[in-house]
Amino acid sequence: MEIEQLKQDIVTASHILHQQGIAAAFGHVSARIPGTDTFIFPPRMSPALVRQDNLLTLDVEGEQLSGDGRPNTEFWIHARIYKARPDVQSVCHVHPPSCVVLGSLGETIRPLHASGAVFKNNVQVFDPITLIRTRELGDAVAKTLGQHGTMLLRGHGVNVADKDVRRVCVMTLWMEEAANYQVRAMSAGKPRYFTPEELEIIYPQVSGEEVSNRAWEYFSSRVE
Repeated sequence: MEIEQLKQDIVTASHILHQQGIAAAFGHVSARIPGTDTFIFPPRMSPALVRQDNLLTLDVEGEQLSGDGRPNTEFWIHARIYKARPDVQSVCHVHPPSCVVLGSLGETIRPLHASGAVFKNNVQVFDPITLIRTRELGDAVAKTLGQHGTMLLRGHGVNVADKDVRRVCVMTLWMEEAANYQVRAMSAGKPRYFTPEELEIIYPQVSGEEVSNRAWEYFSSRVE
């Protein structure tokens, strides 16, 4: 993918996350520059204000290579996930309300509706209460994520890592939707979560790229 398209996808994803109430003043989406250990990252500002001309370039060791602004102090989340996971092409860190509530209850996402099945039972939990502002904490986050694609940071937010910016954006939205339904179900009674056998049936039906592409098409139309 061309660099300009990567930048535009970061801008669009940032604006979607703001428009959908997933991010306000804080949060960030990045994209690896293909075939490198460098990535495109927003400056220290609301996702609503991200533009192509204010994006920065950083590397996995935390060095800023281009751009005039200052990166968000939690750039270490992105840098060290990219370092640990050469397969990851995009990372998102935001603070979705229902995900934060769910984590505070000592829970992780447990699928109980169709879109939530995309996570199976693989959402990891980073338990320490802290912002991720050092290389060491970034490495700890990457270790907790392991070979999975999603994680809750207790009392803090979520990290999502995947094959491209568009997929990462949609997965982040679906993660908050799943957490919202789960919290509501828990408050109403005893949720009936999908069994492993049920997940094997529904997962292939909701996890394909054509499904997330359709979601991206809709959400991106809301911010054009």
